Amino acid sequence: MINKLSLILVGVLLSTSYVFAQATDDNEIIITQSGDTLELYIDQIGFGNKIGGSDFSSSSTAMTITGSGLSFNFDFIGNQNILFGPVVTDNSDYTLSFTGDSNEVDWNIGYIGSTDDSNLDINVTGDSNTFDFDQGYATSAERLDLDLTLIGGSNVFDIDVESDDVTWDFDITGTSNDINTLQNDGSQSIEFTLDGDNADINIDQLSGSCATGASAACSTPDASIVLDVTSDNAIITIVQKDSSGDS
Repeated sequence: MINKLSLILVGVLLSTSYVFAQATDDNEIIITQSGDTLELYIDQIGFGNKIGGSDFSSSSTAMTITGSGLSFNFDFIGNQNILFGPVVTDNSDYTLSFTGDSNEVDWNIGYIGSTDDSNLDINVTGDSNTFDFDQGYATSAERLDLDLTLIGGSNVFDIDVESDDVTWDFDITGTSNDINTLQNDGSQSIEFTLDGDNADINIDQLSGSCATGASAACSTPDASIVLDVTSDNAIITIVQKDSSGDS
């Protein structure tokens, strides 16, 4: 199999499979990749680093990655870093680590193509980070295992998952965090642990309907939520519906 990988880096480039950039600010990597079984490791250390473009506007230069059997390991250490762009992959693993404040992520996987069998592990330590993450959309998106560990305060996360057969675990430690998450379509499960005050949490699970003519005992597709909350002044809103479409 052939990997095609194009990297443009303002900083230091060591190889096409491992990138280490260190500067006071404004390291930038723009990626265009097509092909299978790519392993991509990127460390960005400092202030104002970027992967995939300078901002989130429609005119921004975006990450474009397509393929199957891909493996990503991105580490951001510093403040005001950006991850932006579309990814279309099957059978792929993602490890994202952020240590710092005021980082921004606007990332979608499978918005314009198939994205089956995804495994995501996201770790965030810091304050005032903003995440807008989308998995799946109108095309095939099945079997997602998503784990998020967040340590910090005043973070805003909007995570939409439109995929069949989803396991979504998140562990939040910190105050004044704002979390919005949608699971849409198919079998779904969430295990959510919160330790921190003044949280604002919204969880929507829209699991779809039973087949026409199903008995009253019909219970599939299943949706489940397990909560473990230690918090004062938290607001938690949960919507579970046996229908498609956002609530």
